[in-house]
Amino acid sequence: MKKSRGRTGRKRRRKHLKSFMDAVNCSHKLEYIQLKKWLKERGFEDSNLRPAEFWGTGRGLMTTKALQAGDVIISLPEKCLLTTSTVLSSCLGGHIESWKPPVSPLLALCTFLIAERHAGDRSPWKPYLDVLPKTHTCPACLEPDVINLLPNPLKKKAQEQKMMIQELFRSSRAFFSSLQPLFAESTGSIFNFSALEWAWCTVNTRTIYMEHPHRDCFSLEPDVYALAPYLDLLNHNPNVQVKAGFNEQTRSYEIWTNSPCKKYQEVLICYGPHDNQRLLLEYGFVAMDNPHSSVYVSADTLLKYFSPLDKQRKAKVSILKDHGFLENLTFGWEGPSWRLLTALKVLGLAAEQFACWRRVLLGGVSSARNEQQALAAAAKICQFLIEETQHVLVQISQLKKDKENLKPHLALVEMLRSEDLKILQKSAEILCNLNLGTA
Repeated sequence: MKKSRGRTGRKRRRKHLKSFMDAVNCSHKLEYIQLKKWLKERGFEDSNLRPAEFWGTGRGLMTTKALQAGDVIISLPEKCLLTTSTVLSSCLGGHIESWKPPVSPLLALCTFLIAERHAGDRSPWKPYLDVLPKTHTCPACLEPDVINLLPNPLKKKAQEQKMMIQELFRSSRAFFSSLQPLFAESTGSIFNFSALEWAWCTVNTRTIYMEHPHRDCFSLEPDVYALAPYLDLLNHNPNVQVKAGFNEQTRSYEIWTNSPCKKYQEVLICYGPHDNQRLLLEYGFVAMDNPHSSVYVSADTLLKYFSPLDKQRKAKVSILKDHGFLENLTFGWEGPSWRLLTALKVLGLAAEQFACWRRVLLGGVSSARNEQQALAAAAKICQFLIEETQHVLVQISQLKKDKENLKPHLALVEMLRSEDLKILQKSAEILCNLNLGTA
């Protein structure tokens, strides 16, 4: 039967061509050929997924056949997974088992990654190590100039993340030194801070959740990590639905899709219902038009809009703090959150209404005036955050011109702030309509 050369055939070919234009197939690259060969030796067979570079998401996996809801995206045998069992069966095992106090499962994985990367061609994990990112974009890896441009709640968490890695390095130096008999070179030069930072970010951004039984040679921290070669090329989309877990029958980690995917499109999974600040903190990227995204309002910003002369202000703040209403106050795509409006209502209670605070915390109404004042305060806070975000975006534009080396990291923060601005502008529009309705 001849191939169709009519209009339908041309449309089909154009459609396929467009799919290929959106992605550049990378399966011919040596590192992916070697990785697939290495995985095949460990029992992984897959003919439907191809590594590719995508315009919107970067490196990912493309399907060569249409996927329907319920189909298995990938089934990765246990032998391919890098876990603490892998570490203990390596030359590091004996040293970890004899070290006191016990190291954490996280540190064990970091140590293994550093040691194997140092081994180079001698490492049995080389094909996997070769496709791991050489650098990361977690906030811990950002320069101080870039961290200062993050929204305040994320800035604080980024600084905490940096300090956590620094403390892990400080507390692990003696353990690293104990590994000297395994290396010709000084462990000080192998297990340096930048190596630990890279390994920590690799584990933090690329592991799947997989529970392992506790071993006495490890600290009491949960052993829930597994690095999954090839599977970890799957990118995140907040709008897709998947099911994932370790299949005890097949002894494989499997992902099933609940969302169809067309032939030659990128296969996407959902890492969880995370907002953009969480995605940047934990994975080092931002998702455009993320339905879970929010803009956080700090307690300091909240209190700016209420008089310090209010005699009950201290008591109101104490009530909000005790009941957890000074945290997770947000603006979203649907406007101010219920928690934010509730906090504003409590802070706006008149002296004669103060006794009603419990009712307000439970969602009750104290008065129409109090409701209106809360909406007005929310509108002012929203406008303040819009102006602040616009100012930061101007700073980012200037820094991109002045500091070429920071451009990739600045572009990431710019994406985050641009998404925040869209959310705030949408919230401002909603609040304007609500205020007009109550006027």
